[in-house]
Amino acid sequence: MDESAASPAGTEPDRAPDARRPRSVYGVGHEPDVRFSLANERTALAWVRTGLSLVAGGVALTTLATIADLPWVVDVIALVACLAGGALAASALFSWRRIERALREDRPLPAPAALPWLVGGVVVLALVLGGYALFEIGRAL
Repeated sequence: MDESAASPAGTEPDRAPDARRPRSVYGVGHEPDVRFSLANERTALAWVRTGLSLVAGGVALTTLATIADLPWVVDVIALVACLAGGALAASALFSWRRIERALREDRPLPAPAALPWLVGGVVVLALVLGGYALFEIGRAL
C-alpha cells in the first residue's frame, strides 16, 4: 500500500485539485452520488440524441424536397427542424450543467427548461402539418 495515500482514521486523504472541465461545474460543492451524476449525464445524452434526430430529419426532408420537387413549405419545416435540433442539443448541455451544480451544492433540482418548448414545438408542428394536409386535400377535391 502506498504510504502517501494513507490517512488517519476518520480523515479524508489529501486530494489534488480537480482538473476536470468545466471547472464551473466540477469546482463547486462536493462529489455527488455517482448514480445521480450518471443519470444526469444519460439524460443529457438522450436530449442530444433527440436534437441530432431533428437535424437528421431536417436534412432528410430538404433532400427529399429537392429530389421530389416538393413545395417550399417542406424546406421551411426542414430548416425549423435543423434549428430546433441544434437548440435542443445546446439546451442539453446547459441543463446538464445546472443539474450537476445543484447536485454538488445540495440544492433542489431546477425545473426542466427544454421539455415545455419541445412539447410546444411538436404540437405546433402537428397543427401546421395537419392544416397543410387539409388544405391539400381540399384543393385536390
